[in-house]
Amino acid sequence: MSIEGPHKLRLGVNIDHVATIRNARGGDHPDPVKAALLAAECGADGITAHLREDRRHIRDDDIAQLMDTLEIPLNLEMAATDEMLAIALRHKPHAVCLVPEKREERTTEGGLDAAGQHDLLAPYVARLADAGIRVSLFIEPAAAQLDAALRLGVPVVEFHTGRYAHVTGEARTEELKRIADIAALATKNGIEPHAGHGLTFDNVIPVAAIPQLAELNIGHFLIGEAIFAGLTEAILEMRRLMDEAR
Repeated sequence: MSIEGPHKLRLGVNIDHVATIRNARGGDHPDPVKAALLAAECGADGITAHLREDRRHIRDDDIAQLMDTLEIPLNLEMAATDEMLAIALRHKPHAVCLVPEKREERTTEGGLDAAGQHDLLAPYVARLADAGIRVSLFIEPAAAQLDAALRLGVPVVEFHTGRYAHVTGEARTEELKRIADIAALATKNGIEPHAGHGLTFDNVIPVAAIPQLAELNIGHFLIGEAIFAGLTEAILEMRRLMDEAR
């Protein structure tokens, strides 16, 4: 049974890798917008899409179509660049998550260095907020990064769970505690904490059980699992596990 109300943990489905498969052959199939609409039908609370500088998966037309068709919020992941700022201000998605970006990386590697890039990030945060866009930062679960987010005045942070996903044993237990502690600290300071990266059926429950977390953003695993079970079943199972944790 789905949990409703303020304690429901929201699920954001990242559709980037539907576009990755499409772009491998060119053309329009599979359509990431169709995947987003299906995710919404299955109970996703939002859709995440990362428009990269090199357009390796999501393309500009995808963002335009998502804005035209979605009835649930779109979270646009983007680097802090003038090109991406102009796109965000033109489309005005519900939320923008500022993320680090390097051309050579296969996926986002680690969190944004908000502590070391305050002066770079501040004008982008201000312009997006002035446009009525909810701004978040994708950061490591570390006190210095949370403090930087507080100084930048963002209402949301998304904690990078990649290390949690890739370590085992005592190291995973310690990383889970680090995420839980920083999520509690974020909430105490008036910032809504989200989390994502590397989450799967096997590891999501302990993260989902952290009571302060308001949203998990999950993509690569769901798209991969859809090959075997279908996207509907993959999303429904993730939704079930998240609800079980609460």
